[in-house]
Amino acid sequence: MPRKLKTIRVPTRRINTRNQVLLRGICVQFKPFLLDAWLDQYEHDIEFDLAASTGPTWTVNDILALADDETRHRFLNHKLVYSRPAGADSLREAIAEMQDVPIETVQVVTGASEGLVALMWLAAEPGANVIIPLPGFTTFSALPESLGLEARFYRVRRENGFRIDTDEIKSLADSKTKLILVNSPHHPTGATIGDSEMEALHDFATERGIQLVSEEVYHPIYHGRQTKSAARLPHATVISDLSKAFSIAGVRTGWMIEHDAQRRGQYWTARAYFTVSNSTTGEILSEIAIRKRDVVLGKTQAVATRNLKLLDRFMADHRDVLGWIPPQGGVTAFPWLVSGENARPFCQAATQRGILLAPGDCFDAPSHFRLGFAAAGDNFSKALDRFAAFVKSWSAKMVTA
Repeated sequence: MPRKLKTIRVPTRRINTRNQVLLRGICVQFKPFLLDAWLDQYEHDIEFDLAASTGPTWTVNDILALADDETRHRFLNHKLVYSRPAGADSLREAIAEMQDVPIETVQVVTGASEGLVALMWLAAEPGANVIIPLPGFTTFSALPESLGLEARFYRVRRENGFRIDTDEIKSLADSKTKLILVNSPHHPTGATIGDSEMEALHDFATERGIQLVSEEVYHPIYHGRQTKSAARLPHATVISDLSKAFSIAGVRTGWMIEHDAQRRGQYWTARAYFTVSNSTTGEILSEIAIRKRDVVLGKTQAVATRNLKLLDRFMADHRDVLGWIPPQGGVTAFPWLVSGENARPFCQAATQRGILLAPGDCFDAPSHFRLGFAAAGDNFSKALDRFAAFVKSWSAKMVTA
């Protein structure tokens, strides 16, 4: 049984205002999730989805075809019951082998998002702060802010080549810093942190008693330097899932790698309050994908590499309208309008041509937009042709406006 751990408190009183609760004496409001609202509005009926942040899709049959007869039999005959809160042993073994860590360090969660919720909830103390990237996934900032934590941002700037500046990260830390979050490959820019930089940041955080969290949902998809997982570092916490690099988001499987036994107990307890366990069906499919990761990740890498070359040529042809910095990893790029104007009207107009992009204001970078180059698979070339026609018409309209 887990040791006695930090108490998790539920809201004591609800306020009759949408998205607000009273938590630990703080009136909390969850800000609108602009990205998911945008995607939900358009992605289901769009012809060319270039907003997607995943790779090529898989079906259940595709994944089962990778398994041996015994595993397929186990899948078809497994019981639809609760799984273990830490995750099925066989799934944890597969994750541990992939990450080259002991099985006891693995805590399965419902996507990387649940791991983030647990980490931020446990970090929430009066006066505490966390250090997170900007731009970044909405959850990175919304969660700590909703829990009363001060969010301190280090900037991933295009003026700096989208380099993640670890010196800037260090400069933001003080005695009240509970957690430093790094995301490599970074979403949405595709920036990466080198191994030596990560090790130095790990040592810095360890010396100050700050938890270093490495979010690695796009690892190991790279287009430049290859970097290692932070799971190798004794005081780092890693969170990842099967949604991005593996591109099987529907199984909703994520994991945390934690070398500290006390923290693992805290995650176990937090999960008992949040989701209890994963789906047994999803766990078996996840185990198959991880054990056959050479095939699954290989497909994502091949498609991403091929399509990134097409995107490179496209961006060169339209550099009078669009600027960009090629991503070093992952499956998304973060171009911008060279005019400096807000990209939301641009993205809105693109939907009328059957093209879906993600506006940069979803990431607190209004002149940018997210462009995914792996989910479209073999249709990416056709998507770029359509996008090229749209950019040309948009540019002409701006000239005559």
